[in-house]
Amino acid sequence: MDAAATQSLIEIVRRAGDAILEVYETDFDVDTKDDQSPLTQADLAAHRIIADGLAALAGDVPLLSEESVPPSFDTRRQWHRYWLVDPLDGTKEFINRNGEFTVNIALIDDCQPVFGVVGVPAQNVVYTGDLQQGSALRHDAEGVQDMRGRAMQDDAELVVVASRSHGGERLENYLASLAELYPTVSRTPVGSSLKLCILAEGKADLYPRLGPTSEWDIAAAHAVLKAAGGDVWAVDGSAIEYNSKESFLNPEFFAVADAAYPWRERLPEVPDGG
Repeated sequence: MDAAATQSLIEIVRRAGDAILEVYETDFDVDTKDDQSPLTQADLAAHRIIADGLAALAGDVPLLSEESVPPSFDTRRQWHRYWLVDPLDGTKEFINRNGEFTVNIALIDDCQPVFGVVGVPAQNVVYTGDLQQGSALRHDAEGVQDMRGRAMQDDAELVVVASRSHGGERLENYLASLAELYPTVSRTPVGSSLKLCILAEGKADLYPRLGPTSEWDIAAAHAVLKAAGGDVWAVDGSAIEYNSKESFLNPEFFAVADAAYPWRERLPEVPDGG
């Protein structure tokens, strides 16, 4: 992605974030979608801004957004490159007003994220990840900083990020099994795709997701994390792919800050139930 296009995408994400914050500061209504997930006017306002911005930037690239009606798989399976967008990830965090919600734009090429932008409107932070250039950056009021996931060692403290809104017995059991393998295991609850960005920043080591997510939930942050030297893969060891099947649901997965560490050999088996 060239510098001008990157800057345009950052500006689109910031504009969407500003629209979200306008709603955030009001006594907004919450609707329920067909899948029982919450929907606010902030989701829709951000979607419109992003859709218009991407059409102006690259109108020939298809757009798939959580808040748009998806074409059939027969149609979208023909896409080799497309935008995958979650205008507001972490709507529950938005409703709870804890600031841990994000704006997400990913560019998918042949079923893999190659570029991602993740905005955190309440923190005035934008993360970018460019796989072609191997560049992961944090953009904030202090400027632009390079990011790199921190190195992991067998005898080091393991810092796990976990969902603030989704957990359950299987996750608790899995965290207990990790505590038997590492000298110290600490847990940081975080909402939305921000979890993967925290890994990319070098503030945590592992995110085990033992529960459902959709492709648009993680694609942009997946790109950021990989560009920072991390990785994401399904718990069965297979690669996470986008637009490779009719369903938008992801398999359960691991996200890690240090892709060079032998996680697959070290991590305990995931308990049944997924």
